[in-house]
Amino acid sequence: MKRVLIIATGGTIASTSDGDGGGLTPTASGRELADKVPLLDTIAELDFVQPMNIDSTNMRPRDWLKIRDVIVEAYDRYDGFVVLHGTDTMAYTAAALSYLIQDSEKPIVLTGSQQPMASPFTDAKLNLYQSVLYAVDDASRDVNVVFSGKVIAGTRAHKQRTMSFNAFSSMNYPSLAYIRNNRIVRAGEAAGVVAPERIGAAPRVYDGVDERVIVLKLTPELQPSIFDLLKRDYDAIILETFGIGGIPSYGDGSYEDAILDWVGSGRTLVVTTQVPEEGLDLGVYEVGRAYADNPGILKGDDMTTEALVAKTMWVLGQTRDPHKIRELFYREVNHDRTTF
Repeated sequence: MKRVLIIATGGTIASTSDGDGGGLTPTASGRELADKVPLLDTIAELDFVQPMNIDSTNMRPRDWLKIRDVIVEAYDRYDGFVVLHGTDTMAYTAAALSYLIQDSEKPIVLTGSQQPMASPFTDAKLNLYQSVLYAVDDASRDVNVVFSGKVIAGTRAHKQRTMSFNAFSSMNYPSLAYIRNNRIVRAGEAAGVVAPERIGAAPRVYDGVDERVIVLKLTPELQPSIFDLLKRDYDAIILETFGIGGIPSYGDGSYEDAILDWVGSGRTLVVTTQVPEEGLDLGVYEVGRAYADNPGILKGDDMTTEALVAKTMWVLGQTRDPHKIRELFYREVNHDRTTF
């Protein structure tokens, strides 16, 4: 029987109410959660660790590194890992772990629930059971989110719904697999395939992230002076443009000046779209073309905003050399971008 390490971090799945009108708070341990799931101990030998017990709203990059440390320290002793996590920031953590632990032959699965384990109508039991089931399958590898019967690459998950059990969607990339009863149905020949040179190799593990990254969403009449105001606290901006890549010009060049000044100051600018599906193309409209060929501006293409945040933090945690930043940023990791 394979060994799986359950890494419990809190979230809705572990939450209970104080019964006096207070909100839900994570209190249950990983072992207590697993004890509520029928037949879980028949598919794997389970061990438990609890590096934190927090609402995922409070999950920070330093916590990603704690989870990474737990996995790396235990990597040789287990066949797979299941991270129990709150849903609100699960996509960020899944993306971050995809960059911090790359090319893992062993599956690292994140899951949680929309209802606490203690709820009479919870989705927590099935999500936890299916996550362990996926973690012990021979073809599973890398960082994934398993939720509501779907397996999503860790860099492609996006929380699409706040209440429904099918909370997560795989953005601009097919789900890697579906879980029906006890059967894993993999989508396409590429799912689970390992490059020959990586067979038997240890994962690539990285240290350090730059937390000084912010997402800036364009809205009508947002003043370009915001770029200068952000210089004190941030090293990189993920700029969510209009549509397929529209950035205002207003006829006075103020936006272009502000953006080029930001890049010229040695800071990083990543351009993406605030539209969730289908991605960015700066070359379509005149309002985007001014930035399309600037080597200091990185293009997010069809990546999720969550993955862009995590990847930019990871990249800037490794280097400040502009050429190396571009090389790392455009390197495909765990299906994070479609290369054309």
